[in-house]
Amino acid sequence: MGLISYNGLVKLVESGVINAKPENINGASIDITLGNVLRFECVNPRTVDIRDESLSMVVEEGDQFYIRPGEFCLAESREVFNLPNNIAAEYKLKSSMARNGLNHLLAGWCDPGWYGSTLTLELHNVTQYHTIKLQPGVKIGQMVFYEVEPVPEEKSYKTKGQYNNQKGAQESKGVR
Repeated sequence: MGLISYNGLVKLVESGVINAKPENINGASIDITLGNVLRFECVNPRTVDIRDESLSMVVEEGDQFYIRPGEFCLAESREVFNLPNNIAAEYKLKSSMARNGLNHLLAGWCDPGWYGSTLTLELHNVTQYHTIKLQPGVKIGQMVFYEVEPVPEEKSYKTKGQYNNQKGAQESKGVR
């Protein structure tokens, strides 16, 4: 048990644990691509609310979008995940993106049993002066997968999680 490398990652793709393209499989990770649904922060003089449906935008294939300095948005992966009760995963931003000033806000852990969902990315432009240009389909990060001791069904994310079967950039449902 531990980190899953190339041959195991191929098996995960072939078995539908993740619907990634075979060419996106690396030695110890699978490249994750940016989807089309985004939610940008909306500032009101009294509140910040990213749950407002009017904040969602769908970026068409080939179109670009921009994250201005200091701006935050939620985005989705194209890949859908179906983690069994013995596989956990963790998202890592591609170093090329980080070198442009893009940051991901550390919420990339996926517990065993998380299924039927795209990954929501919390993207932040940490530069002071430069706008970051992105487009759907770009390799935005990578997932590393871990084989773990099987989690009992009643304790797995499949039973306890609140973001199963979620597509698109999902706003917070609160901590429970």
